[in-house]
Amino acid sequence: MRVLALVPGGVSEQLLFFPTLEHLKHAFPKAEISVAVEPAAKAAYRVSALVKEVFPYDFTQRNSPSDWANLLGIIRDREFEVVITATQSGSLALLLWLSGVPTRVGYSNGANTLFLTDTVPDKAAQYQASHYHDLLAGLSVNGPCPNAVINVPQKDIDWVNSQIKQQGIGDQGYVLMYGGPTDDGQQYPVDNWAAIIQDFQARQPGLPLVLIQQPETAALVQDLTQRLPNLKVVRPDNSGQVAALIAGANLMLSTDSYPLQLGVALNVFTLALFGANPVEQRLPALTGSETRFVGLTSTTGKVADITAKTVLGKVWGEA
Repeated sequence: MRVLALVPGGVSEQLLFFPTLEHLKHAFPKAEISVAVEPAAKAAYRVSALVKEVFPYDFTQRNSPSDWANLLGIIRDREFEVVITATQSGSLALLLWLSGVPTRVGYSNGANTLFLTDTVPDKAAQYQASHYHDLLAGLSVNGPCPNAVINVPQKDIDWVNSQIKQQGIGDQGYVLMYGGPTDDGQQYPVDNWAAIIQDFQARQPGLPLVLIQQPETAALVQDLTQRLPNLKVVRPDNSGQVAALIAGANLMLSTDSYPLQLGVALNVFTLALFGANPVEQRLPALTGSETRFVGLTSTTGKVADITAKTVLGKVWGEA
């Protein structure tokens, strides 16, 4: 069975879709799964062993007739038997109808319903991974939403191990920090990051503090390393290297962004700073007595309003 999933959004959204892929493959072991995603989100699938092909498609911009026709041609050429769409676009639903795919599953909301063969209720207020997972009910695949599973290439693990050795980080773990923008485009102030790091250095002087440097965090990392001594900086080139770096951390502090979703998939203790996105839609519900993923947000919906004192109080169990 050849299956195509249409998943708009960034890398975080793709990682939140991974549990759906996991259950789909479990239900149909011989299925060949492909996805259509935003061009920048293609990077997520470096850490997935379940997807055969990734097709770039810009869901957010006004596409030309040729872009629309190109996607239609891809779907027809691959002779998909099932398509799952996480979009609410009537034009894309029409495209799927024109493609001739016999089974077309999506949410029962909006104009797209007219062109789908099976729909499921659109319970968008829940945890986003569960929201995606609901789509499988349209294929009569039921049961709880599983955890995300990622597969980090060995060469990415080896690269991170070499970085740890070269920088003398040691083998007792480290605290990892990612200060990039939240998925809703907000920045956490550099002064707050500096205050958090200074507190860590005062309380745990022997514990390595590692900053993830990506293009979007370059200015922040430069500022922090100029202010504060003994910080380690690792510059991953891809999502596999980021995942391998997260896997070795004792604790990760991150904004609401794709490293947070990698931390959840890897079951690493993670404290995340949220802007306007509801925490309950981005983090799994708490189970058991151990809390591994904690989200902090302000009453204003502005991530900058979360004080360094609030973050540190949660880290040290003082809040």
